Amino acid sequence: MNLWDFHTHQKGKDHSIFNGEENPEESRYRSLGIHPWTLDQFWEKKWDDISKQVKDSASVLAIGECGFDRIKGPDLELQKAAFHAQTRLAFELGIPVILHCVKGHDLLLEYLKKEKNPPSIIWHGWNLKPDLAIRLLDYPVFFSFGHHLEKEGSHAQAWLKACPTDRMFLETDNSNVEISQIYQAASLILGRSPAELAQGLISNWNQISSRKIQ
Repeated sequence: MNLWDFHTHQKGKDHSIFNGEENPEESRYRSLGIHPWTLDQFWEKKWDDISKQVKDSASVLAIGECGFDRIKGPDLELQKAAFHAQTRLAFELGIPVILHCVKGHDLLLEYLKKEKNPPSIIWHGWNLKPDLAIRLLDYPVFFSFGHHLEKEGSHAQAWLKACPTDRMFLETDNSNVEISQIYQAASLILGRSPAELAQGLISNWNQISSRKIQ
């Protein structure tokens, strides 16, 4: 059973979704999007180029990272406009969005309450309190857990224990750990084998995406 890494900055890994446009030949599968950190007033031109790649390449499995960041991001109206454009295409293509969200959960909830057709949204690097996660279960929001699972008493550990099994994914993000290490951490918390987890996460993905994995 393949241990999929659903969001990584590690290049050249099998069964992983590499974040970014750089050196695409080094990674079989990718996500593409405009991160809030790189967002500027010329984002629409950049999005035109990215959206063509997303539409034309079946190896682009998700749109992202995209989302909201009150610390490093630009004007919030700019962030909202870019997020709406990216989620519209994700819904149109039937693929998920990889969410970057820093001090912006209210903006996400605002979007979800107003939007009639949101795509599936995978909040990557989840390490916030379970009470917020519970509020998000009313919407097509999923939770991707990474290295925070290895920290005893973390919010990530707490929510993984309570998270519906069909709403979870695992990732390495920008860490140097192997994805097998993250599966092992989740395995110990949940009392399920890594192989069982892997099978469940592949199924989760294929339930929400038109671009299937094995």
